[in-house]
Amino acid sequence: MSYGGHGMYGGPPGYPGAGGFTHHPSGPPSGADPQLWSWFVAVDRDRSGAVSAEELQRALINGDWSPFDLDTVKLLMNIFDTDRSGTIGFNEKYIKDWQGVFRHFDRDRSGSINGNELRDAMHQFGYRLSPQLLTLLQRKYGTAPATGGFQAAPPGITFDRFVRACVVVKQITESFSALDTDRDGWVQINYDKFMETVLMLP
Repeated sequence: MSYGGHGMYGGPPGYPGAGGFTHHPSGPPSGADPQLWSWFVAVDRDRSGAVSAEELQRALINGDWSPFDLDTVKLLMNIFDTDRSGTIGFNEKYIKDWQGVFRHFDRDRSGSINGNELRDAMHQFGYRLSPQLLTLLQRKYGTAPATGGFQAAPPGITFDRFVRACVVVKQITESFSALDTDRDGWVQINYDKFMETVLMLP
């Protein structure tokens, strides 16, 4: 069995590091998009110059205008909140990059990622997942075909759940890679080590 062929996650070009701007919201940081900064300030309710998981959730929306899944937001907070303050600062590049990646692979412009698009995304990121694993990802993170209703989410994987799927695949691959010291795609671990590895994932 082979897994991600890259030493580090391919992700969006210039996959951002931790944190971001922490300026007081009296004006946009140098080089920031003024419109995006205004949007950030609007959700930074306590005017701290950083946003909480709940505030970030308000700032992110899917293509169907539904709010971002809170579990996905918390997962992202866990990655980028390096000082464990419970908040992250303004980082326009982070959001723009992920939106750009989603639009790149959403080739039919449906607002969601279908099976073929998911396969192409994982392959480009360096993860050679089997058809069985790709099907499992679709089942875990996809939405069922809409049966009616106002602005129902399209079938497939929406923006928020696509981000979550990519981050989870990255972290599981990194955990496996750390155990696969001889890089042959196989590991032998006992129950305690397996549980430790799983429980350390967000």
